[in-house]
Amino acid sequence: MTDTVRPGDARQSWVDLLPQGLQPYARLARFDRPIGFWLLAIPCWMGTTFAALDAGWAPIDLFYLIIFGIGSIAMRGAGCTYNDIADMKLDAQVDRTAGRPLPSGQVTLLAAWIWLFVQVGIGFLVWLCLPNAAKLVALFSIPLVAAYPFMKRITWWPQAWLGLTFNFGFPIGYVAAGGTEFLWPLLFYIGLICWTIGYDTIYARQDVEDDALVGIKSTARLFGDHTFAAVSALYAVTTLFVGLALSNGGPRVPGIIVTLAFFGHLVWQVTSFKRFGDRAALDIFKSNRAAGLLVVFGILVTIVLIGLD
Repeated sequence: MTDTVRPGDARQSWVDLLPQGLQPYARLARFDRPIGFWLLAIPCWMGTTFAALDAGWAPIDLFYLIIFGIGSIAMRGAGCTYNDIADMKLDAQVDRTAGRPLPSGQVTLLAAWIWLFVQVGIGFLVWLCLPNAAKLVALFSIPLVAAYPFMKRITWWPQAWLGLTFNFGFPIGYVAAGGTEFLWPLLFYIGLICWTIGYDTIYARQDVEDDALVGIKSTARLFGDHTFAAVSALYAVTTLFVGLALSNGGPRVPGIIVTLAFFGHLVWQVTSFKRFGDRAALDIFKSNRAAGLLVVFGILVTIVLIGLD
């Protein structure tokens, strides 16, 4: 193996403090870039808290919030490891990703597969802690996860597949917390899919030139100069669907307030993208942690207000 180096797309982080032998595995799982953990956990938390608006808050729901956080760290790391295994040859052709652990030789293919199954094992332990109905729903996410790395080779809409996959924690969390409705959680889920297509399109703007060279498809390339308008439309649909869900699946006024706060953040994102362009793409993408947490904490405050009535 070569000496440990920081990939071209990695920034200085706490991973640099780990023993050198562990650093490539941490980077393979993107421990140096925790935004992905947040964006996987937040839909789970949204689903859990949204169900509690109807089913009522129970102490077990806090346990679910905690294990969803743990599971998101494990499964996002596993997903990134799997994605890098699938993309090893493509990554070697792109300057930004050529220094990643697999194409650079810091981690062997066999070691990457072992590390993948370790992380999946942690996710399996979390799955065992879920109620049976949520376990069943979670199983439907497996083909979505397995197919995702290959979507950018066959469709211009890999961000849509990412939206289906990354937000599948919403129905899992909703069912785990005892939710029984169909329409409002479905609208919420669709809204989250549009949200993901929007923010990942902005993220993918960083790679449009390299992606074109190696033949990787994305909505960022598809939308091109119309990215601002496309993301604005996606965020409008996001707000509409999430707003309908929040204002009908729980108390109307708090739901509207939470939706307006979420919408305000999305407006800030698109205006920032309009003003600063691709150079602001990464910071705008990362800001979606705050956008999602606005909704989670807004629902939690609503649950508290319901309990005080």
